[in-house]
Amino acid sequence: MKKQLIIPTGEGLITPADLGGNNRSGEIYLANEARFTSANFSQPLTAYSVGWKDSEDIKATLDFIAPEVPVGRRFEFKNATNSEEFLSETDDIRAIGSPFKRVEFKGTSTNEKTYNKGLTIRIDKDDMLDGDEERATMRLKTRLLRNDLRRAMTALLAIDNSGTAYTWNSSGTPDSNVMNRIDAAGDSSGINPNRIVYGFAAWLLRRTSYEAQATAGAFAGLNATVQEVAQRLGLSGGRVSSERYQSSATAKSKTIGAYFVVFNAADGVGKDDPTNLKRFVTPVGDMGLRVYREEHDKFIDISVEHYSNVVTTATVGAKKGNIS
Repeated sequence: MKKQLIIPTGEGLITPADLGGNNRSGEIYLANEARFTSANFSQPLTAYSVGWKDSEDIKATLDFIAPEVPVGRRFEFKNATNSEEFLSETDDIRAIGSPFKRVEFKGTSTNEKTYNKGLTIRIDKDDMLDGDEERATMRLKTRLLRNDLRRAMTALLAIDNSGTAYTWNSSGTPDSNVMNRIDAAGDSSGINPNRIVYGFAAWLLRRTSYEAQATAGAFAGLNATVQEVAQRLGLSGGRVSSERYQSSATAKSKTIGAYFVVFNAADGVGKDDPTNLKRFVTPVGDMGLRVYREEHDKFIDISVEHYSNVVTTATVGAKKGNIS
């Protein structure tokens, strides 16, 4: 049975039957997999979508916290048993005529798959202007990336679900608080984290705290970029996330609120690297995603699809700060 779901603004969930089997112009729909045929594949729009980048660069934030790992539709990765990596003994000395002590690492294998994700937007030919197809492609790609970013942020925050509360005011010590979380993360996983992400609200409170302190150290902290802060803390990278999404008919929410999280991640990782999150992707063709153009008498459907799955691959070594 074919499934299709409409997501109209402010009207809840509506099925095609509610509309007499017809889609509305200008609405965004979950793409029906039956549409994805080679006859409707659009090479020009696919190439446009790959080369285009939104102003917020959502993809860069997504890659920063959940590095992209190419895999097949179904794949297997190994979850290392963290404690085994740090076992120590004093009986590793071999006696004459005897073999070395035998040890065994029992990391478990996990089977996963990537999910086919996509959206469709309908353009009515009576209202169509030059460039509308490219603009529809741009909007759909941005929305799909924003969806995966929300998934990744939710998963990252959940690793240290309760977090540790800090108040960043005129007597606050923002960078020292982060160092405490780095140390705690190292104690839990055996290695210090190498990246930090601040929610924009937390970054703003950090600046406000240092602005209220008339010291040379506070002044230096105030004027540092997030990358400079990360380097001073012994991390390889830092990022401030200011991305938002429409959370209700009248309100927007940040993908990450007044928090910071220190965690492990790296570019170019493989399936079994000890990073906290990975975004497994199945390349579609040569470009990672596909755009489909289906023309009808009075309208054109533009669909964008990709395959991905955000997975928490290490549940230790990430620590969160809750900032007020």
